Amino acid sequence: MLAAAGTPYRAGAYHKQYGIMPLREAFKLALQSLWANKLRTILTLIGVVMGVASVIMVITLVNGANRYVATKLSGYGADVFTVTRMASVIFSADDYFRYQKRKILRIEDYRTVRGACTACSEVGALLDRSTNVVANGHSSNNTEVRGYTWTMLSLNNINIAIGRGFTPADDEHGTHDAIVGYDIVDNILGAGDPIGKEIRVDGIPYTIVGVGERQGKTLGQSQDNWVAVPISTYQQIYGYNDSIDIYARVAGGAQAMTQAEDQVRVLMRTRRHDAPGSPDDFEIETNDTFLDIWKQISSLFASVVLGLASISLVVGGVVIMNIMLVSVTERTREIGVRKALGAKQRDVLMQFLIESALMATIGGVGGVGGGVAFAKLITIVVGFPSSAPLWAVFLGLFLAASVGIFFGVYPASKAAKLDPVVALRAEL
Repeated sequence: MLAAAGTPYRAGAYHKQYGIMPLREAFKLALQSLWANKLRTILTLIGVVMGVASVIMVITLVNGANRYVATKLSGYGADVFTVTRMASVIFSADDYFRYQKRKILRIEDYRTVRGACTACSEVGALLDRSTNVVANGHSSNNTEVRGYTWTMLSLNNINIAIGRGFTPADDEHGTHDAIVGYDIVDNILGAGDPIGKEIRVDGIPYTIVGVGERQGKTLGQSQDNWVAVPISTYQQIYGYNDSIDIYARVAGGAQAMTQAEDQVRVLMRTRRHDAPGSPDDFEIETNDTFLDIWKQISSLFASVVLGLASISLVVGGVVIMNIMLVSVTERTREIGVRKALGAKQRDVLMQFLIESALMATIGGVGGVGGGVAFAKLITIVVGFPSSAPLWAVFLGLFLAASVGIFFGVYPASKAAKLDPVVALRAEL
């Protein structure tokens, strides 16, 4: 294993003069050793590469999803809040059954909030369900049909690309006008101007008066597969027993938002006859609420997956330790020669620790590249957002180097403690 016959001698001369081997010399010897056993080095690094790649991939996907969700929520505006019967995310069966016992929110609740909330600059209401849409012998599956008040397009941050939005007259008279997303235009209407064309939603005919701007995908799911109809028409078709969602926009800062929420809370508690001191039997949620819930979910997901990924790092570290122990056995005579020429225990210890850490760091570099590449591949294939923060790259390299040092301590210590006389007697 003596890659260069003069190397130990030069190191020994340096030891005698200065008492310690230079770091550059240690790195040089480590690289020579790894290069002399390329196949074994590559096989040893697989565990580290997989572990680091898993960690980086999870961080990249979670960070990308967090940024995407934050961007989408900020697009709706920090000045919008919602009033609903049930929370957006339910964490337990007890909460679900408690929400189910609540009275539904009705269109009269929306009208009360709209008429009495002086701090609200705009108020709208929404109902929705999934169904099929048919036109020209073509149909779409799992299309979201939305019952909108005429103000909801603005509150949902949907701009009209072609045609017009709803008017108060559509709301008041329950017209069969419809606004559609681009999936309807692309998949079932075909070429030509979509305005004025007829579609059937659950067998009911509607005339297209507008097309919303493309919104793309969220977590791989298209946001353009929808049809909006006036909420009065929606209730005529599907009944009046679905709970509505109320949206409100506030003109002003945080103080105005608090004032608007308080006004709406008082109005809703009065209408629903909530006893003083009892909890609300409805939910008021802001974008910050949604973002906090999402961060809780993504953090839990990341913790579980990172815990599983760390197993690969431990396995990779164990493999490194085993290979380094084999290396110590193979290089016993080399260690004896180096000690005979003046190398001290700390020199041999440093040599093997550097070799172990260098091996793991090389694997870390491969893992970082592989993790980012795999996350980007997922983004390309399924549309799941990804974003690789710089700190994650350094974290991956730090984890790899730490694994190499931790699992290299025992082999390095064993090599450093070898008796030079016994080592020199070892068979070649």
